[in-house]
Amino acid sequence: MRTGHILKGLLALMLAAPAPAQQAKPTIVLVHGAFADAASWSGIIDRLQKRGYNVVAVENTLTGLPQDVATTKRLVDAQPGNVVLVGHSYGGAVISGASANDPKVKALVFVAAFAPDANEPLKAVGARFPAPPLNAALKPDAAGFLTVDTAKVHDVFAADLPRAQTRIVAATQKPLAGAVFDQSNPGAGWKTIPSWFIVARNDKAINPDAERFYAKRANAKTTEVASSHVVFLSHPDTVVSVIVDAANAVGNGKSTATSP
Repeated sequence: MRTGHILKGLLALMLAAPAPAQQAKPTIVLVHGAFADAASWSGIIDRLQKRGYNVVAVENTLTGLPQDVATTKRLVDAQPGNVVLVGHSYGGAVISGASANDPKVKALVFVAAFAPDANEPLKAVGARFPAPPLNAALKPDAAGFLTVDTAKVHDVFAADLPRAQTRIVAATQKPLAGAVFDQSNPGAGWKTIPSWFIVARNDKAINPDAERFYAKRANAKTTEVASSHVVFLSHPDTVVSVIVDAANAVGNGKSTATSP
């Protein structure tokens, strides 16, 4: 009888004890690349929101790396909690700089992206590998801003998208200041922040071997996809899976990627 009373008491205490607080999901901050804007992430945003994530996409001017890093940092600072930063292409250089020494940024996801070291010009790593076909398709204007020859966008930028879609990509390009390729960041967040990297095997905008170099140097958890440069458009579910993997790892206080 006494044992029964004890068991009942223990059960009452267990039921009365508060459940462990569920850790809030980090905010996902998406950073677009060259020739694109924040709306290019729409398919990724929709998928992440349906999984319960707060998602914001940076609208960068593409007028210079320091300016775009500053814009991204302001958006990160405005978020109420932890952040996972995701960058495509040139956006990888932006998140590398914006995340340096920022304790709010818990993970970095590079999507067919640049991942420069501190004080390393954006063009430095690419110069070690054969030039990608995109380089020959870039057209500068009188102010030094670059766009992709509209007739070549499908072949050198988005070959795995329908041509009707790449015609829209070509028509809505946001010019990139050519000066960014000589610019650098004073810091590199991937040196201390767990990182994930998606390599686009069929990339003609960044040499895939350069992407592999960046991923290895950052000690990133790497996923390779048989994709063009715009992997977030042609393989959105794969990209979302990697972002969620990063968010879950840091949300649990664990990481399958390690920093050097």
